[in-house]
Amino acid sequence: MANVEALAQSGASSKTIPVQQNWSLIRHALALRYNLLPHVIELEKRYGRVWYTPMGPAGMISLLGPDALELVLKNRDGAFSSAKGWEFFIGRVFPGAIMAMDGDQHRYQRRIMQVAFRRSALHAYLQQMAPAIDTGIDAWLPPNTEATRRFFPLIKQLTLDLAASVFMGVELGADATRLNRAFVDTVAASMAIVRKPIPGLGMWRGVRGRQVLVERFRSLIPEKRARHTSDFFSEFCHAESEQGEKFTDQEIIDHMIFLMMAAHDTTTSTLTTMMYLLARHPQWQHRLRESAKALGKEHLDYDDLDKVDELGWVMREALRMYPPLTSMPRGVVADVEFQGFRIPAGSMVGIYPIHTHYMPELWTDPYRFDPERFSPSRQEDRRHSFAWTPFGGGAHMCIGQHFATLQVKAIMHRLLLRYRWSTAEGYEMPYQMVPIAKPRDGLPLRFGRL
Repeated sequence: MANVEALAQSGASSKTIPVQQNWSLIRHALALRYNLLPHVIELEKRYGRVWYTPMGPAGMISLLGPDALELVLKNRDGAFSSAKGWEFFIGRVFPGAIMAMDGDQHRYQRRIMQVAFRRSALHAYLQQMAPAIDTGIDAWLPPNTEATRRFFPLIKQLTLDLAASVFMGVELGADATRLNRAFVDTVAASMAIVRKPIPGLGMWRGVRGRQVLVERFRSLIPEKRARHTSDFFSEFCHAESEQGEKFTDQEIIDHMIFLMMAAHDTTTSTLTTMMYLLARHPQWQHRLRESAKALGKEHLDYDDLDKVDELGWVMREALRMYPPLTSMPRGVVADVEFQGFRIPAGSMVGIYPIHTHYMPELWTDPYRFDPERFSPSRQEDRRHSFAWTPFGGGAHMCIGQHFATLQVKAIMHRLLLRYRWSTAEGYEMPYQMVPIAKPRDGLPLRFGRL
């Protein structure tokens, strides 16, 4: 463990970083997983917006507020390393992930990858998804019936099927369950307490799951190299920057595994919280359904995405209240100042978008579901350029955010026209905050087929 005094002492000209006292590794880990927001707010009241937790190889310096998000995510002076921040968590199961790259390597990989997210590609992806969305959600319930279903596993299967179709250009069929298990295990391994792949434990399952994914993607590369089709996988195999740069086979495999995970898991998280919030606020569900009917289209076209304003507000409010990624780590590679504290090179910092999303100085009544806070007349997210950061920011802004928005709106439009849904009286969704936010009970909803 790093020398606490060395990390906490900021020097004669700087304030001393408070050290979290009376901490318990197990209590702290459980709070981060299940009770993050109240836990961080409690620590803020005790220590302020900067404190050090003597936990892990180098401990963790927590930085709170939109100014902290701006400092770390913009990273103007290059003092923060995404690679050093994420290596501990995802290095074994998601090596080569673009979110865990820095500097020239990150710019090089992102420049090529951007080709797969250009406007013409997104247009094709939306058209491709439409029939698969119908097939998926129609199977949930026969017409003119009602039943309770756990929404999370249903939507996770749908988004994985869509990801396979759009990203890989294949139908998973009998392989769906096996690949879904592999993705679940690799994601869970990022938070494994025992970091070595000991048989039977979480990291071992994650490493084994990654191998399943590597073998699946490697088997498809020759076919994808030979023929250029409209899916992400093929786009990556043929992507070339203006400088003539291309991906190697291993880079393609690494990117595909990470993007498949990120795309379907974060979209699943967003859709789940939107459904929960609309179940608890039926007036908004009705309002969106009437707007969907008024549009007069079974499926959204690309040009319709900017027309469904209120659906966009609800999505943004769900992402404010339940961001899929509630916290982010960074390694510190050069001394940097924040609010009078010196953050020394060699330390680790943690930033918390979910905390900023609930700050009363930024958001009116922040615990209330209020999509109109994102309306043109209010624009509460504009009170600080880093008030709302579910997609990150700076050079590491989520490269797939426009695809995610497109997919969420397309699925929600169809759900509004196909179903009504509600929760049991008094139900509150039990939530797991990390590694990617999701309901612990699968979110039981009472569906009625329209």
